[in-house]
Amino acid sequence: MTTVRAQAAAPLRAERPSAKHPHDDAPDTTAEFEEISHLPDGPEKEELRQQVVQAWIPMAERLARQFRNRGESLEDLEQVAALGLVKAVIRYDPARGAAFESFAVPTVVGEVKRHFRDHMWGLHVPRRVQELRNRVRTAHRELSHSLDGRGPGVEELAEHTGLTEDEVRTGLEALDSFSTLSLDAQTAGSEDGFALMDVLSDPEPGYDRIVDRESLKPKLAVLPDRERQILYLRFFRDMTQSRIAERIGISQMHVSRIISRTCASLRDQVMADAG
Repeated sequence: MTTVRAQAAAPLRAERPSAKHPHDDAPDTTAEFEEISHLPDGPEKEELRQQVVQAWIPMAERLARQFRNRGESLEDLEQVAALGLVKAVIRYDPARGAAFESFAVPTVVGEVKRHFRDHMWGLHVPRRVQELRNRVRTAHRELSHSLDGRGPGVEELAEHTGLTEDEVRTGLEALDSFSTLSLDAQTAGSEDGFALMDVLSDPEPGYDRIVDRESLKPKLAVLPDRERQILYLRFFRDMTQSRIAERIGISQMHVSRIISRTCASLRDQVMADAG
């Protein structure tokens, strides 16, 4: 985005002492807007608009600062707010009787909010990835202006930002990863109404069993010999508690208590590790 401040001419006169605006940084541009409304389209009208934009830039930047610390750089927010200000200056009609700031403020704020809606994250993304995305996006914009419209490659972006090529690729992947796609969305190229949900496979229960077994292995390895043997006979040899009791030489009730106590202890340990 072209920096609006660089395009503007000398600042307009300061606000009128008698004017009472709800914004301290609101200048008096009434005469300029009246002149703009009567000028035909052309360089003179455009130059006067740029002067008005320059006069109102402090207010736009103040509005942008209200949205800082939300994952977007202040410089980018100020540029978005400046774009909203330009739109407000172009669309404002003094004949309607409303003060310019009452029209400009919602226009600028709306532009910033639209930026967040369209370009901010729908899922939690690590701050490091967000930073890479911001640096790559800024470099891409700067290099695009200086390379005859040709989009910069990974090597050029890496050299410009001082990042590694892998970091640049991560930033590039994150550029289009702000919003989530509904599972009800129609699949690309589908003409029969198939949604993403229709092409997803069902969960494989075997994976959960593998995770459970691997989580239990170190816990089983440190059990006392008798507890480990009883669990092996019960769950791997499928022996009844009575047969286990006969083999070990204890009562069936004692076997039952050992199994219950040991399983409960193993479960608590695994859950504690998962938490």
